[in-house]
Amino acid sequence: MFRVTKSLLQQKPVHKAAVARAAQLLMLAAALGAGGAWAQGYPAARPIQMVLSFPPGGATDILARAVGQRMGSELKQSVVIENRPGAGGAIALAQAAKATPDGYTLHLMAVTNAAIAAGTYASQPAHLSRDFEPVAAIGAVPHILVVPSTLPVQTVPELVALLKAAPGTHNFASQGNGTLSHLESELFKMRAGVEAVHVPYKGSALALPDLIAGRSSFMFDSIPASLPHVKAGKLKLLALAAEQRIDSLPGTPTMEEAGVKDFRINNHFGIVAPKGTPPAVVKVLASTLQKVLADPELLTTMKAQGVELKYRPADELGRLIGDELALWSKVAKAANVKVE
Repeated sequence: MFRVTKSLLQQKPVHKAAVARAAQLLMLAAALGAGGAWAQGYPAARPIQMVLSFPPGGATDILARAVGQRMGSELKQSVVIENRPGAGGAIALAQAAKATPDGYTLHLMAVTNAAIAAGTYASQPAHLSRDFEPVAAIGAVPHILVVPSTLPVQTVPELVALLKAAPGTHNFASQGNGTLSHLESELFKMRAGVEAVHVPYKGSALALPDLIAGRSSFMFDSIPASLPHVKAGKLKLLALAAEQRIDSLPGTPTMEEAGVKDFRINNHFGIVAPKGTPPAVVKVLASTLQKVLADPELLTTMKAQGVELKYRPADELGRLIGDELALWSKVAKAANVKVE
């Protein structure tokens, strides 16, 4: 039991703000001390907010809504998706990192994208490792290289030849400065020896109309966002930006298979909570995610959209974040990409 005695309050001078702050700390300490008891009641107080770095319609949004809906069913509480795009993910990252660490604010982190932003932006409002508690890795969403249906190419070598024939006159679209979509294109330029002008957008939903219209010549984009346009004949799919082919696109070659050497990229996703979130609450969330990601219907549905779901515990997510930070810092320096 924590108690503020009368004698303490009678000491002079006493500042009201100090007393209020002391009361807040005592309440937090009591909550943390309750440990398992608090976790048993979590998340009865209110809906859980899941913050994303991308707008509606993209891979992250599709993944968040599919997983969040099932999490809500398991937890008997709503999981509300909040889209906060911009600044290479920094807006959502800051909001999640500064939230009260009580389990009611989560961040569905596009780990690879966030690691790239950390290596390309001059400053970041939060650190991926120091400011978050890893909950679980949930899978990967490989990107694909797509071009307008009107572009006179059918393969990656043909695209390379087209770009080399008119260096610097073609545009490429991306999901934003410092995103995976951006760095993939920069790496493609380096590996293929081509030049093109970067046109950043705030997510796939805003970039795709211009790409379809031919105002950009190519884009590395998420499968859920671009594949419907490929099936509709508005875009052409040239290659997969991943280490190996995937079941949902068995006939699509990887970039390496298409002739671009040393181009092996994964696009990892995970759930994190603000630093200081009680371990008991993290355990509840991780257990819930493990159940959700074992749902055969969810696995089948998401695989059809190019999303490869796989549960990995918090310690593995922590190591994955560290590995991605180290990798993309090197790539950003080699490509000389820096965003102010």
